[in-house]
Amino acid sequence: MKQRKSKEQITRALTHIQLKETNGGKLAVLDEVASVYLPLCQQYVTLFCIDEQPDMFRVPCFDTPLSERWQRVAIQQAAGIAQSWRTNREHAYQSYLQEHRAYHERQAAGTLHRATKEPQWQEWSVPVLRQMCIQANANVALLEVAEDSTFDYWLKMSTLQKRQPIRVPVKLAAYHTEQLTDPKTGKRKALNSSVTLNKREGAWWLTLSYDEVVAVQTPPDAPVIGIDVGIANFLTTDDGKHYGTFHGKLRARHKRDRAKRRRKAKLRACLKKKGVKKLPSTSSRTGQRLRRHVKQSINRAVNECFTDKEHAGVQFAYEQLSIATMKFKARAQNAYLRASNLAHIPQQIAWNAAKRGRRATRVPSAYSSQQCSVCGYTDKKNRPSQQTFCCQVCGYETHADVNAAKNLAARVGDSELYACQDKHAIKALLMERHEAWTQHQGKQDIGPTKCQGIASVSST
Repeated sequence: MKQRKSKEQITRALTHIQLKETNGGKLAVLDEVASVYLPLCQQYVTLFCIDEQPDMFRVPCFDTPLSERWQRVAIQQAAGIAQSWRTNREHAYQSYLQEHRAYHERQAAGTLHRATKEPQWQEWSVPVLRQMCIQANANVALLEVAEDSTFDYWLKMSTLQKRQPIRVPVKLAAYHTEQLTDPKTGKRKALNSSVTLNKREGAWWLTLSYDEVVAVQTPPDAPVIGIDVGIANFLTTDDGKHYGTFHGKLRARHKRDRAKRRRKAKLRACLKKKGVKKLPSTSSRTGQRLRRHVKQSINRAVNECFTDKEHAGVQFAYEQLSIATMKFKARAQNAYLRASNLAHIPQQIAWNAAKRGRRATRVPSAYSSQQCSVCGYTDKKNRPSQQTFCCQVCGYETHADVNAAKNLAARVGDSELYACQDKHAIKALLMERHEAWTQHQGKQDIGPTKCQGIASVSST
């Protein structure tokens, strides 16, 4: 959801409506437009990703039967996709530079393990548009109120034929009518002029949007609750509560879906080697359903966290994740990470906070899982197991996600931490604070023996 910053938080809610074949030939004309629009949008995506910087106001440069207005829509949509791709790639490249620098520093210090390989940069491929999505504005798609009709709206759209638009009827369900009706005045909310058209499984879906103003009711000095994001527990708060998990049924379904994909890939390779032209499709409906159910589980977990009675009147602090830079050596772990859809959790937290008028702050997450929330000592040895945190210095022991959530809550408003440019600067700052803590408390080496015992028990 796109948001604009002001004194009041403005959110944009969406509603999805299926366009049914109520008048023969209208959706077929829409299919003709889409068949030309998608390749054109792909051309501009490639242009903005490789040759030029994304420019929403670029002069059209590709030959197409679409009108200049349609080309403007394609350019704007492609510029948004390319800008997101460039931003994610830049974050991944900066992470690679940090890993490369750390590798050579350990190599020069003689602390590098023999099996450790030097990080290699793999250039990102250009995004490929596979699903039809048209982000249209009022220049090519105009939503009109249908008066004296059984329908609610008419969607007037330009076509490949000049001055021959089509009018697709739009019928709202009872749920849509209730969502678009203002409960205070009883009048229908004013819709935005832009619409989005998606085609999934042969059916066209219309997305309408409207602006909703929600005042932020949480005071700035309200108590802070930290939220840690993970796979074993989607959300973990610093008060020790867990919400949602990818383990259990979702993990079992992911394993079955991945095994099915591997069998289908072997079958395609075998048939292709034999010269078969018509190969089985690579798409998987079970995989699509799994992704949808994972999102539903995440949404349910976030809603439970925000509606918890003990979290009334508090503000939240959640980690600023970069899923694009998270990679494992094993392919199975990378597939497991992608299936868990962790990138959706921060977005859902921000969306829930905006629509409820709650204050939620994104904070840097670097070393939050390795830092001790008591003394500040930061080291990966503080995690003897995935779920156990035990500080090597002060001996503080708790659940690893709870400790990380406490660190995230403490980072709200930390100007020194926000000023750090990279992970190395963040760790240096954390270790400086730990040294200040040890000087204040006095050095008491009570932790290592206890933590080593925990590590030995967890390993067995």
